[in-house]
Amino acid sequence: MPLPTEPIGSIPRPAELLDAAPSELAAAQEKAVRDTIRRLEELGSPVVTDGEQSKPSFATYPIAGLDGLAPDGAVIPFADGHRRQLPRLTAGPFRYAARAEEYLRVARRHANVPVKQAVIAPSALSLLYPADGIDGYPRERFLADLADEAEADIRGCLDGGAHVVQLDFTEGRLSLKLDPSGGVLDDFVALNNSVLERFTPEERARIGVHTCPGGDQDSTHSLDVDYAGLLPKLFQLKAGNFYLQLASEPDPDKTLAIAAEHLPADARIFVGVTDPVDPRVETAEQVRDRVLAAARHLPVDRLGTCDDCGFSPFADDVSTSRETAFAKIRARLEGTALASARLGV
Repeated sequence: MPLPTEPIGSIPRPAELLDAAPSELAAAQEKAVRDTIRRLEELGSPVVTDGEQSKPSFATYPIAGLDGLAPDGAVIPFADGHRRQLPRLTAGPFRYAARAEEYLRVARRHANVPVKQAVIAPSALSLLYPADGIDGYPRERFLADLADEAEADIRGCLDGGAHVVQLDFTEGRLSLKLDPSGGVLDDFVALNNSVLERFTPEERARIGVHTCPGGDQDSTHSLDVDYAGLLPKLFQLKAGNFYLQLASEPDPDKTLAIAAEHLPADARIFVGVTDPVDPRVETAEQVRDRVLAAARHLPVDRLGTCDDCGFSPFADDVSTSRETAFAKIRARLEGTALASARLGV
């Protein structure tokens, strides 16, 4: 079989969706999902996503419209100077307002191939809890509630027929920028594992973790953080697949050597071969060469390809056009096929 290849998640929304009036939003979202899946299938993608056409963002979909939130939460600074800000939780108990299974159900209605579903890692949502606490709702209780909600989010997708469930863990690399000691990262890994350990080995084989230095408005939040501090701890997560940003990495061979050293038994690494932040569209030959470079470090039977990140993780991000995203995906698919042929798989 050729090397497996999967999208990460978000695709830029069409103008019709971005401009839709509230009364037209639901219909515009479903139309965009249908068009996204159709175009991915026409390109020959063996696995599709809904492109996150209906999510406000990859991170905040579970809390959209939730009561007990204030707007002045944790701030995420990007290299170009722009910022994203999370809400701040003001009261408990914490419950998801929406689950990823709802998006999966719509996608599967339109898909003819397996559907992958991205979910937000509980570690990201742990940032909602304020540093000074909440009266009557201690952090320990919040984390217990969060773990239960995250488990239900993942399990609902597995039970709902997802080909694989991907935990978005972009905050992993960012944590080392905010806390170079690694203490926050250790807490993130422990929290995520407290959820992942609730699944059987067979279920964890269908669960993956995506890491990247953030990608929003053609900028990143932690590309300057050395992967060497992240990867050994990342691979402690109890998951069967890891999706690794690599195309935009300044020293991919160094990263691959670290990944090879710490690769967990039976896990597969999907290496990023297209860079959504770079406006230039990769050629199939460039992708092929990136895959072959990865194969010099990693066992071919445990190798796959992906895009570095989603192309539009926040609904208002229009820095990358829809056409550019699909052109990059085409290059990933064609380049992976070329590499598969060269590798004899």
